[in-house]
Formats: sequence, structure tokens, C-alpha cells
Amino acid sequence: MRGLKGLLLAAALLGSRAQALELRIEAPSALKPLLEQHMDLARVLREKVQLTELEIERLSAEAPAQVRELLQTEGYFDAKVSTSREGDTLVFTVDPGPRSRIDSLSFEFSGEIKDQPLGAQLRNSWGLPVGQAFTQAAWSTAKLESLARARDEGYARASWEDTAAKVDPARQAVSLALAMDSGPLYHLGELRIEGLTYQSAEIVQRLAGFKPGTPYSARRLQDFQERLQKTQLFDGASVELQPEDDNAAAAPVLVRLRESPRQQATLGLGYHANTGQGVTLDYLNRRPLDLPIRARSKLIFSREQQAGELELSSHPQPDMARNLVSARVEEDRTGQEVLTNTSFRVGRVWEYQGAGHDERFVYFEGLRALQTTGLGRDTSNALSANIQWTRRRLDDLVLPSQGLQGLLLIGAGAAQSSSASTGPFGRGQFKLQAYDRLPGNWYGTARIELDQVLARSAVGVPQALLFREGGDDSVRGYGYQDLGPRVNGQAVGGRVGAAGSVEAAHALSPDWPLVWGAAFVDAGNAADRWSSLRPQWGAGLGLRVRSPIGPLRLDVARGFQAHQWRLHFSVGVVL
Repeated sequence: MRGLKGLLLAAALLGSRAQALELRIEAPSALKPLLEQHMDLARVLREKVQLTELEIERLSAEAPAQVRELLQTEGYFDAKVSTSREGDTLVFTVDPGPRSRIDSLSFEFSGEIKDQPLGAQLRNSWGLPVGQAFTQAAWSTAKLESLARARDEGYARASWEDTAAKVDPARQAVSLALAMDSGPLYHLGELRIEGLTYQSAEIVQRLAGFKPGTPYSARRLQDFQERLQKTQLFDGASVELQPEDDNAAAAPVLVRLRESPRQQATLGLGYHANTGQGVTLDYLNRRPLDLPIRARSKLIFSREQQAGELELSSHPQPDMARNLVSARVEEDRTGQEVLTNTSFRVGRVWEYQGAGHDERFVYFEGLRALQTTGLGRDTSNALSANIQWTRRRLDDLVLPSQGLQGLLLIGAGAAQSSSASTGPFGRGQFKLQAYDRLPGNWYGTARIELDQVLARSAVGVPQALLFREGGDDSVRGYGYQDLGPRVNGQAVGGRVGAAGSVEAAHALSPDWPLVWGAAFVDAGNAADRWSSLRPQWGAGLGLRVRSPIGPLRLDVARGFQAHQWRLHFSVGVVL
């Protein structure tokens, strides 16, 4: 590199006439990009530097040695390079010769790992085994991976005592010799917690998942860090071992935290195609009255809906479970009737994070519903036990473009109504949504939903537990919950429901990669029984803006059976 800089400076000072040179490298196709990218001569010509004849001769003379050095990084140690000139074209003919392969491997250990199974595992999983072609990149990667695994498996101060790759060009053979000093096996000691102001150290200790004396592993500390990050109590969390030569039996674990604000209020002004313009006030307290709980309250005031809710949840337990109590009061005028629902839930939520993001929610729910129509008022009540599983396998939870997410809900309980019989019922919901990248930089989305309530026809199940379709996240081209069984011309909840959608989207322009155009087809309906369910169809076009809070969706859809067009607007990913 120093010679190249001097060369460029000399060329500039000499100021001789420019040469319209071209470079042609005749080499195997797999090696040609390496030479074109890294040869000094190739870079000079690519940057259109003016060169004198003297400088051209010097670069041409130096190039063969540089070519051989580059080829050695790919395992070619007996390359032959010839140069020639055809007018203003410099020609380099490269014969790399045979590629050298690993002939022997010696992998020795010292330290506490010497007689442990991990040593044999490192030998067996070595990334550059006998018989494989040698490259400098593979050699470096294999060393890094072995050392990282030893450190991750408890030997935090493991290091290479010696590594050597001896080349025999005559035999095209490379002999590898490695010696690793593992040092001691580290065990986890006390937690040293930094950054706490109002949250208690007990919460952090509870989520550690290990006790002093547990053998160290990087995975164990990474899981601890992920649990802290998922509590929604901290904006930042890092966990790392503090290894020293004299503390291997009880190495301190340093936990650095940045607490989320204790209180947080959000005011939202907006418009929703289903409920009209509205105001939302959300308040969160992460430690009310200095208790280890989270309190969240929400008020919604819109043209067609008013609601208030309160949720109290415990801070996460060691298994990432949270106990939860919530209550909600809602008045809904989106249909032709007025629905006033009062509900409460008591349950427990488990969150899991492995291959994806999973959640299990077990809860008891009580519901009281008052339905007011032109025919009068009806009161119904229900008490049920429910279990809900949610699974997400997405490349991005906020802006997914590939993967699956699904939900399964199963519940059972008893219902009572002022205008119908009292009796047991069961309730189930299944939702599945798939995202995928399609050829031509298109993106596809498909969604299906199946719902059912099982009960005798005479049992008065509350409307809030029945199903209706239509609207932004259901069947576009129809009003919000406009699809369902008809009573005196009004849509009411059905005991079965189904909906599905397919959509294809593409960026409108390379200059606007976050703005997509979309085309979609939806279908769905609700009914009292499967035999009477008749799908209603809708289709249309829309815009998608991929924002930090999720996709903003603006759609124009036509309901085929409704014979009209509708505008739909929504934000985020809904399951």
C-alpha cells in the first residue's frame, strides 16, 4: 500500500501524458474477481489515474508477486503468472496450479479442558478438517469459532498458545497445528447490579435463572439478558461475566440496566374507518405505590365507541410468567344496535422466546352484555375459562415480510340471558397469517380465520362472544362487523365465522422502497351454522407505508355483494 501511494504521488508530480490502458486478466472464473478487486494495478486503472510509461513498467513488474500472494489466500501456493502487452492492453495470464488441501491436523489442549468432553468435541467439530481445501478465510474462521465455543462453554479466558499452517507446495499439502490453553472453568458468582433507581434488585435476581456456583456459559447469560429486556421495565440491559485469574470459582456477573420511565402517558388523536375520529389516553405506571406490579389504564372516546380499561400485572416471575387482572367497560355504536359490555379477566401469561416469540395465556373471564335495539333491551352474562396460544415465527415483529404467526383459543363456560335459556357453551378461534417474498421483488400475504361457538341453540350466548365479519382487518369492501346473520335487517353475531385474504405488494419505486402498492382479495362471513355460511367477497387496491410503528395501510375496496366501494385505513400488524 505504501508503494502504491508513492506511485500515485510520483505520477502526479511527473505529469506525463495519460495512457488509455486496459487490463485483461486471464484466470479461472472463480479467481478472477479476487484479482480484479485487489491488484494495485487494477485499482489504479479503475480510478483512471494518469500514469507514465515508467510507472506502468514498475506496476507490471510488481503485479506477478502480488497475484501469487493473493492466490495463496485461496490455497494456491504454486501459481505461475506471465505478463504481456498488446498495444494499450496489459495481459496477465494466470495458472494457479493445483489447490493445496489439509494433510494433517494436530489439536492439543492445556488447562482444565484437557480431560473434558468439550476438548474432543472441539476437535471433532473443527471447521477445516483433513481433506478440505485450504483458504486463509476458512483458517481464520475455524480458529475464531473454536475459541469462541470454548469461551462460551465456561472457559472464559481461553486463548491460543500456538497456531501454525505449514505449507508443502510440492505436495500441495498443508499441515495444521494448534494448541489451546483453556485456563480454568469459570463458575457464576454474585450479581453486581448497576442502574437501579426505583425498581428493586429482587426483580433482577429473580430473573437470573441460576445460582452462585453454576458453571458459566454465554448462553446462560444471554438468556438472562433477554429476560430482562422482555420485562418492559428496562430500556436497556446488558449482562457480562467479570473473569479474573483468582475468581474462577465465583466470577461476578455485572448487570447494567437503564430503567424505563416509572410513569408514562400517551395522548392519541386519530381516525379509524371502523369507529370514526377519536381520542385515546393511555397511562402506564411501572411501579404504583412502590408495589412490584405494572398498572395500565386506557380511555377511548370516539364517534362510535367509548371505552375504559384497567390492567394490573405482576412483574415477571423466573419462568417469565405474569399474573394479570383486568377490567373493561365499553359502549359500541358501530352497528345498528348499541352494545354495552362490562368484562373482567383474571389469569396468567407465559412468554417464551426461542426460535420465535410465543405466548400462552390462561384466564377466567366474566362478561355482562347489554344489547339495545329498536326491539328493546336484552341482558346476557357469561363466565368462562380460556387458554390461548400465540406463536410468531417472523423475520420482524413490527414489519414482517417473511414467516408465520398464528393464534389458537379454546374456552368453555356457562351463559345466561334475559331472553334465552341458561346453559354451557364452548368457544374456539383459529387464526393463521403467512408472509413470503415472491419473485420479482413482490411480497405476498395470506390470512385465514375460523371461529365457532358450541352451544344449544336456545342458550343465550352474549353478542361479544359471537362472531361478525367485515372491516379493515376482516373483509374489506364492507362496513365494520356488517357481515353476519340478519335479524330484522340488522347484522348480529353468528355462532360460526370464517374469513380469508390474499394480498400481493410491491415497492412503487426504487427511490421509495418503503412505499408499496398492493392488490388484495378478501372473503368471509358469519352465520348460525356452517351449512348456512355464504362467503361475501371484496377486492381492491391499496398503499402500504412501512413505518417504525408498523405498516400504514390505506385501501380502496369493493364489496361484490354490497355493490359499493369503501375506504379502509389501519396501522400495524393484527392477528
